[in-house]
Amino acid sequence: MREYFLKTKRLGFSHWKKEDIETAYSLWGDEKVTKYLSASGIFTREETSERLNLEIENERLYGIQYWPVFELETGEFTGCCGLRPYKNSEKIFEIGFHLKPEYWGKGYGKEAAEGMIKYAFEKLGAEKLFAGHNPANAASAKLLTKLGFTYTGDEYYEPTGLYHPSYIYEKNTYREIKERKSD
Repeated sequence: MREYFLKTKRLGFSHWKKEDIETAYSLWGDEKVTKYLSASGIFTREETSERLNLEIENERLYGIQYWPVFELETGEFTGCCGLRPYKNSEKIFEIGFHLKPEYWGKGYGKEAAEGMIKYAFEKLGAEKLFAGHNPANAASAKLLTKLGFTYTGDEYYEPTGLYHPSYIYEKNTYREIKERKSD
């Protein structure tokens, strides 16, 4: 049984470990998931292992990673959601989420992102969150807008070789949305 450091209504956030390679490959080894993440559109086993090691190293160095996320009711792995360094000196983190296809369109991405946004601002003291997505990924654009992110322009993303639409979510936006929800 996994331990969760963060829970939402349906999801639990855990920590990646080296022995999670098969779990990681069930996500990043799926071409439906990775088609927007790299120029080739696929991650080999070696690239998945490198990605897993990067997440583990990010947590060791910065206390953050794209954490593995599990369905609380079943314990099933749904994907990952979390943070990575973006502009550390300004307390700006990059937020991201990758879900297994069977969890698409069911509100899991929104739920995970909302939990992570709250965690970033309330627990980590973030000032802003950055997000970007492959220009062909319309679903991510829609979700980021729905969450309250504001488009700021396109930013070059080396792994795909493309300019990705980029967004910022301000701490004040978080406070405003939180206040509206409590009314």
